[in-house]
Amino acid sequence: MAQLLRQRLGPMLLRRSAPVQTKQIPKRTFASSAQHEDAEEAVKWRNITIAGYVTCALLGAYVLTGGEHHQEERPEYSYLHIRNKEFPWGPDGLFEHKNEHH
Repeated sequence: MAQLLRQRLGPMLLRRSAPVQTKQIPKRTFASSAQHEDAEEAVKWRNITIAGYVTCALLGAYVLTGGEHHQEERPEYSYLHIRNKEFPWGPDGLFEHKNEHH
C-alpha cells in the first residue's frame, strides 16, 4: 500500500515548483523616527504641566487673599427651643477632672 502511494504521489511531491517571487518587505521607519516625535511630545507636556502648576498657584493665591465673608447671625426663632441641659456628671466632660487633683 505504501509503495503504491509512493509511486503515484511521489512524482507530485518531488516535483520542483517554479521559484516564487517574494515581495520586498518595506523598511520599518516608524520605530526609529519616533525618537524625534517623542522628544517633541515630552517638551510639549512638560510645558503644559508647568503652565498648569502656575495657573493653580495663581488661582490659589487669589482665592486665599480674598478675605473671609462674615455670615449674618441668624435670628432666634421661637420654634427652635434650643435647650442647654447640663450633663448628669457635671459641667465638665465625662473624662475631664478639672476640680479634682490626682
